[in-house]
Amino acid sequence: MPSAATLRIEIERALDRRFPAALTPLPRTMRETATTGVPEVDALLDGGLPVSAISEVTGPQSSGRTGLAHSFLAQQTQDERVCAWVDAGDAFDPESAAASGVSLQQLLWVRCRGASTVSEVNGSRISHGWKAKTRAPVWTRLDQALRATDLLLHAGGFAAIVLDLGDMAPEHGSRIPLATWFRFRQAADRTRCCLVVLGQVAYAQSSAAVVLECAQCKPHTSGGTVLNGFSFEVRRGRQRFTLAMQGTRKPPASTWSAISVWETEERA
Repeated sequence: MPSAATLRIEIERALDRRFPAALTPLPRTMRETATTGVPEVDALLDGGLPVSAISEVTGPQSSGRTGLAHSFLAQQTQDERVCAWVDAGDAFDPESAAASGVSLQQLLWVRCRGASTVSEVNGSRISHGWKAKTRAPVWTRLDQALRATDLLLHAGGFAAIVLDLGDMAPEHGSRIPLATWFRFRQAADRTRCCLVVLGQVAYAQSSAAVVLECAQCKPHTSGGTVLNGFSFEVRRGRQRFTLAMQGTRKPPASTWSAISVWETEERA
């Protein structure tokens, strides 16, 4: 009885003309990346966030994850690329984004909110817009966000899409089916879109090419009363695609001074 290796060779020879190396795993290759606008983070990621893939930026509130997403979108929109922000928690602040350099004219903002109210006056239906001070249930808003992300990814034409699940409790985000993330990954690869998922923890699991873990280090003040900025720490939790020449060597920790100070470190 022929061995498994012999059978594999025979099958590959039979399929050689139609499917070269059908059973041979693809070698690890360099992927196209997009800069985040933070040189230290780009160095940590071997150039930036991967194109045509899912990247997750995780951390608690005030950990710098939104600021990092703003910086990334600023680089994209300033190059006149169309981007989208899917806001599951209705927490996106356009003024803060614009202050970070995001061109709002190049950004589609998808707000996930409650249902609109409709009444009848003299037989005519009148919509009163979104319900005031009323939020839809968590799963309703999460379902809206996932559906909107799916539509945008498959429509194509977006250089980057940010799916903001930062205000979602981890127990809700963790219930998103793995098939959904796999579908998003396939669509991002087909349309060459950077899908950036913001959350308190990682949700996409094996479908994510990169996972960044953010944490706030300390505030920077002058005179003890004037707030100048914050110091953030970014760890690379997982990265599926790395430079072959880099091997397992860890990049050194580094900082940079601006409105915010970032510190990067790779998890052991």
